[in-house]
Amino acid sequence: MTALVRDRALTLASDELPAYLYDLSALRDHSAAVRAALPPRVELYYAAKANPEPEILAALGPYVDGYEVSSGGELAHVGKAAPGRPLAFGGPGKTPAEIAAALELGVERFHVESEYELHMLAGLATRMAPDARIAVLLRFNLPLSAGSLEGSSLAMGGRPTPFGLDPSQADDVVRLLTDGTYPQLELRGIHAHLASGLDAPEQLAVAESIVTWSLALAARHGIPLAEVNVGGGMTVDYAAPDSRFDWATYGAGLGRLTDAHPDLVLRIEPGRALTAYCGWYATEVLDVKHSHGEEFAVVRGGTHHLRTPATKGHDQPCTVLPARQPWPHPWPRSVAQQDRVTFTGQLCTPKDVLSRQVPAAGLRAGDRVVFALTGAYAWNISHHDFLMHPRPGFHFLGMHDD
Repeated sequence: MTALVRDRALTLASDELPAYLYDLSALRDHSAAVRAALPPRVELYYAAKANPEPEILAALGPYVDGYEVSSGGELAHVGKAAPGRPLAFGGPGKTPAEIAAALELGVERFHVESEYELHMLAGLATRMAPDARIAVLLRFNLPLSAGSLEGSSLAMGGRPTPFGLDPSQADDVVRLLTDGTYPQLELRGIHAHLASGLDAPEQLAVAESIVTWSLALAARHGIPLAEVNVGGGMTVDYAAPDSRFDWATYGAGLGRLTDAHPDLVLRIEPGRALTAYCGWYATEVLDVKHSHGEEFAVVRGGTHHLRTPATKGHDQPCTVLPARQPWPHPWPRSVAQQDRVTFTGQLCTPKDVLSRQVPAAGLRAGDRVVFALTGAYAWNISHHDFLMHPRPGFHFLGMHDD
C-alpha cells in the first residue's frame, strides 16, 4: 500500500466508506517501467475493459500506443476520454450499429471474429466509408498444446470457445481479403488472445506460436503480413500481491522475436497487469461475529462493489489499519477473540466473502480494512445494484495537479 493510499484510508470519515482509492503516480511509474521493458517494434495497447475510468485512461496515455475496446459503449467512452488516440475494436458479437459507430469514429483496427462479421464490416464500410481502406486483423482461436494452458486462469483459445475464427476457416477468409472480393478492407495482420494468467515464459511460448502460425498462413497465400497481435493475459498473482509479471524477460523475448522478423510489428494488449496494482478498496469493520468456532468481520460494502474474489474464487489480499479515533458509540465494541478472521460484506448471501482466515488478532469494529489489487476487473464487473446499498466513493490520488 502506498503512503497516499494509507493516509486517505485512515482519514476518510465512516460515512465516506467504502471507497476506491487509485494511486495514479504508482500507475504512471509502473506503466513507464513496462514501456521501457518493451522493444521499439512492440506496440502497447491498453485493454480498456480492465478499468475504463477516465482518470486511469489519461494516466496511461503517455505510455500506451492506443486502447483496445470491446463494445460500442467502450468505444464511445474511450473515444471521449482519450480523443484522437488510436483505437482497436475487438470482441465477439459486434452489432451493425457498433461497427457503424466505429467507422464514423475512424477506428484504427478492427479485430474480426467471424466470417459473418467480415461480411458485415465490408457492407457497412462500402456504404459509410467508400474511399477508406479499413484495416483488419483476423482473430483466430489457434490450437495450443495442453501444457501451454496449464498455468492459465482463463482460456479464450486453444479449445472450443466463442472467440475468434476456427483455424480451418483461415484460407477461405484470407482469400476474401486478398482476391478483390472486398477491396475496401485491408488485411493488416492476425490477432490471437488465447489465455490469461500466464507468466513470462508461458506468454513468450504462446507469442512465438502465434507468430509462427501467422507467418505460415501469409506465406501460403504469398502476402506480406505487417502486424501480429499476441494479446494480453499477463499474470497477476492475488496470492502474492508484491510479485509482478516479469516484464524484463518478456520484453527481451519479444525483442528476439522482432529481430527474427524485421518487417513485423507485434502488439500486446495488457489490461489487469497494468492497472491492478494502482487500486485499493478501503472500508470499515462494522461488526466482529463468532459462529461455530470461527470469526467473521462484516465490513461496509462487499462483493457487490468488489466482485473479483467471488468471480476468481480467491482471497483478496488485504491490510488492517487500526482506527485512529476512539470508539464513538455508547454500546460495547465487538472485538476478535481469535487470531484469524474471515472478511464478509453486507449482502444476504454466503457468497459475499472477500477474504478468508486473515491473520487479524485483536481486530475491532471501526478498524479499517484495505483490499489491494483492485485497480482492474473490480468495480466495473460488480453487481452494483444488488440490495441497493450505497455506491462507494472514488478517489484519484497522485494527480499531476495535486
